[in-house]
Amino acid sequence: MAKDPSGGLKEFWAEIPKADEDFLGSIRDWKNIHIATDGEVIWLKGFTDEQAVSPEIQQLPNFILYELRNGLLFRRNALVPTKKMRTALLWTVIDKALKLTFPILNNNFFGIDERVEVRLKPSENEQSATALLCSIAEIKDIIITLPKFKLEKLDWIVINDKALFLGSPMLSLRGKTFWSKDNHLLPTGFDFELKNMSSLLQKKYNSNQEQWLLWNEDGTVLYLNKKDFRKLSVSSFRLTEKSKEWM
Repeated sequence: MAKDPSGGLKEFWAEIPKADEDFLGSIRDWKNIHIATDGEVIWLKGFTDEQAVSPEIQQLPNFILYELRNGLLFRRNALVPTKKMRTALLWTVIDKALKLTFPILNNNFFGIDERVEVRLKPSENEQSATALLCSIAEIKDIIITLPKFKLEKLDWIVINDKALFLGSPMLSLRGKTFWSKDNHLLPTGFDFELKNMSSLLQKKYNSNQEQWLLWNEDGTVLYLNKKDFRKLSVSSFRLTEKSKEWM
């Protein structure tokens, strides 16, 4: 029998439907894992033998684990391959890839015996926009034409297929605007229904003030780490666009 050139080391791949992406949060701290998106499927690779049989893996829904042998993917202990190895995938370390993809949470509770529903309502007060959420596909050709002085005072972050720009003056781009209040980013024209809700939420969920809380009109919220924002420039936008393969 020919000697295994890998020295007996197994290489594990896996796939999970993109719809179940949120469940990968349970293994986000496994920094040896790389992931890539291929249509409606998320591919993962780099599992150790111990990780491949761990409870965290076994509990993931619709998760399929493979062994990679000579460019073919075999289910565990199978003699016949299931499919060929995927190529031309853009791999990213799992903790970086999932960093900005948070589940949308509805924080309608403050304690076991106390329940307060978080609601936004139209506001009669006029607020100045400090953040702008845009579709990258719609703005990618415009951003690279803007002069440096319009970009350098802004920070930005990528949220799935959108870009959130923070600072002033705002760019004249099509998108959804937000105003800032106590580390909240609220849709312009809206405010919390309860007067003291802003400070209560910050005290409970953002006491260290290290996050922006990005709100929708329906009262759902997205947590964004401030340290994940970067300075906006044409080069940073182009590099991000290339790495995400937005065409």
